[in-house]
Amino acid sequence: MSSPILTIVVPCYNEEEVLPETVSRLSAVLDRLIQEKLVARESVMMLVDDGSKDRTWDLIDQYSRSHDYVTGVKLARNAGHQNALLAGLMTARHTSDIVISIDADLQDDTDAIREFVRKYMEGAEIVYGIRSDRTTDTWFKKTTAESFYKLMLRLGVQIKNNHADYRLMSKRALDYLSRYKEVNVFLRGIVPLLGLRTAEVMYERKERFAGESKYPLRKMLSFALDGITSFSVKPIRMVTVTGFLFSIISLLAGAYAIISKLWGTTASGWTSLILSVWFIGGVQLLALGLIGEYIGKIYREVKHRPLYLIEKSIPTQQDYEGPADFDRIPVGAERAGR
Repeated sequence: MSSPILTIVVPCYNEEEVLPETVSRLSAVLDRLIQEKLVARESVMMLVDDGSKDRTWDLIDQYSRSHDYVTGVKLARNAGHQNALLAGLMTARHTSDIVISIDADLQDDTDAIREFVRKYMEGAEIVYGIRSDRTTDTWFKKTTAESFYKLMLRLGVQIKNNHADYRLMSKRALDYLSRYKEVNVFLRGIVPLLGLRTAEVMYERKERFAGESKYPLRKMLSFALDGITSFSVKPIRMVTVTGFLFSIISLLAGAYAIISKLWGTTASGWTSLILSVWFIGGVQLLALGLIGEYIGKIYREVKHRPLYLIEKSIPTQQDYEGPADFDRIPVGAERAGR
């Protein structure tokens, strides 16, 4: 069995501070894997510039000329982490046997890549990187993350606990992934649906090497809401159940009011009335907001706009022809030589 061609896909957004170290470490990893004949000499890292505002693309272009392993893709605008990652995966699948996705911030342990490849050699087509602990997280981030995973599992979403987007996927897994045409992309929920043989690799997550986190609280909450509403209709069913319960309560309250009137024990209660109005109004607004979230997703799906546009690409040693069966990428792509 010949060694597989590996592509390490790295989404980048304003990562000029950490990029030199990222390229250095991943180059060292590829060197070792090639020397051990675990991967083929054609293996590369693909840096995906997600519309960065700093010198990220200039550095990628520079490293592609001075480093043997560096290739790159530049998106025409900021498409978001999940779409940028998908752009790299879909581009890399045509020239690779296996693809590993990893963030540029070096929080994920690059030494685990070797174990990823070994798990693939043993027959796994998807290998998940699982955090062994959350000691580097703040109490708030740890608590909210654990609550998110528990909530997703309770809602019936097939998601790996303590797994982000550090994973290996075989060419067949990527081909399966390309058949998912949805616009609302949440890869952590989609990948487990592929149904292929999986394995797990435990690793310790480190502190960010340099730069600032691209996931502040606002984006984390938005990401969690996208994940929940993209893979479960249980929240919308909860609205129906809540409406039913309040209907029962209103009938009981109506019966109580009638009986009190007949017995002559009624008394005016401004406070209870106002509290009831505000409470019911809040529940109604919350329900409408949740319904609107689902309608918004339907709206985006119906338009079916491209998830990203590739402005430039630095080709690998094997020329990329472009997908024939995946009509949404790369739309209007423009090739750029070295």
